[in-house]
Amino acid sequence: MAFGEQSPVGKGARAQASKTQAQMAKPPELPLVGAGHDNKSVTEEISGVVFGKTPLWWFGALAVSGAVMVMMLYAIIYLLFTGTGVWGLNIPVGWGFAIINFVWWIGIGHAGTLISAILLLLNQSWRTSINRFAEAMTLFAVACAGLFPILHTGRPWLAVYWLLPYPNTMGLWPQFRSPLIWDVFAVSTYFTISLLFWYVGLVPDLAAMRDRAKNRLAAKVYGVFSLGWRGSAAHWHNYESLYLLLAGISTPLVLSVHTVVSFDFSVGQLPGWHATIFPPYFVAGAIYAGFAMVLLLAIPLRVMFKLQDFITLRHLENMGKVTLATGMIVAYGYLVEVFMAFYSGNQYEAFMILNRITGPYQVQWWLLLLCNALAPQVLWVKSWRRSPLVLFLVSIVVSIGMWLERFIIVVTSLHRDFLPSSWGMYAGTKWDWALYIGTMGMFLTLFFLFIRFVPMISIFEMRTIVPDRKNLDEAPKGGA
Repeated sequence: MAFGEQSPVGKGARAQASKTQAQMAKPPELPLVGAGHDNKSVTEEISGVVFGKTPLWWFGALAVSGAVMVMMLYAIIYLLFTGTGVWGLNIPVGWGFAIINFVWWIGIGHAGTLISAILLLLNQSWRTSINRFAEAMTLFAVACAGLFPILHTGRPWLAVYWLLPYPNTMGLWPQFRSPLIWDVFAVSTYFTISLLFWYVGLVPDLAAMRDRAKNRLAAKVYGVFSLGWRGSAAHWHNYESLYLLLAGISTPLVLSVHTVVSFDFSVGQLPGWHATIFPPYFVAGAIYAGFAMVLLLAIPLRVMFKLQDFITLRHLENMGKVTLATGMIVAYGYLVEVFMAFYSGNQYEAFMILNRITGPYQVQWWLLLLCNALAPQVLWVKSWRRSPLVLFLVSIVVSIGMWLERFIIVVTSLHRDFLPSSWGMYAGTKWDWALYIGTMGMFLTLFFLFIRFVPMISIFEMRTIVPDRKNLDEAPKGGA
């Protein structure tokens, strides 16, 4: 070895020392679980939400959401007996609240699948506290979304079966070139896989609830749904294989479902709809709206059920980061849409964008930019990104903005078409609003029932990260 040359051992030691110093210089990450927890305390606290005394606010919230859902049922009954003329639809705006709300609810359901499937495949441990109720949120949002295309047919008992690939006994197949048919396949597949993924993840926790239940009837019910789970090595092997397989199947659905929904618009020739940016722009918007809804649910739940040790600031901060990132993608989509309208040289596309910016719906368009593009920029500041109040307020603004986005896309592209003599205005009637607000009541009613009878946080997954917290607590502080 030449004079002055370091030995390989010396180089390795110095490299390791440099790596250690870099790790120590890096600011510590927020923990994923509160201090002092072990497997027993995790199980007791999470299952205690179900087996503990039901808080009074839960009964009040369930009563309010149930009353709002009854309003939805009344609006549906009135619609079926009277017809879609009770809505604000006209010529040329033949699509209204039904399609707007369908796209909005489908988008909200995207965060659950992304948190559960994609983050699982990417081995992101911070998903563990929020994946369970995010998956449930997906199911309830898709259920709300499915109402609108069915009711939009006017007489569902005469029309809905035309959307299904029933045997060709009538000599006429459904029109498979219609994106509305594609929606049926995409959304039904999405709901089925999401339901399986959610239920499979519940099985070990249902067994834990079965073993802890003091009521014989509850033990029997949890026992039936836990499918005879005993926690054997064979059970865990089968569970992990199936769970990973469903995660792999669910991942492309995150991208495909809202892509297919965007085809409802982009495959048409109508100015304002015929845009290749729509599929990725819709997918990003769906994740954006979905994470906003997860934050709207997670922030109050962690306070009301005292779950700050399990839904920590690190979970909220990471969701804030995803919200900021997808918000930037959505804002980029708005810019591309405006740029391409003028760059294409198509006078009709240019007119459509100018109509959105300066026309009778300009207030909604500017509010859309304020809510979706400007409001999330506060999340660049770390202290605000870690503030539950700021995240909650931003999530409300984003949810409103994403609904306005769907309103602008649907209505402003229809209300002024190629024939000025047919131009008109559109506004939802009281029945449109009753149905829309009623689906929120349906969503919240299902969600309140879910958190009362099923563990809203995955018990066994939280137990897997408890050792990491212990190692963090036992790690030496400072440098040597």
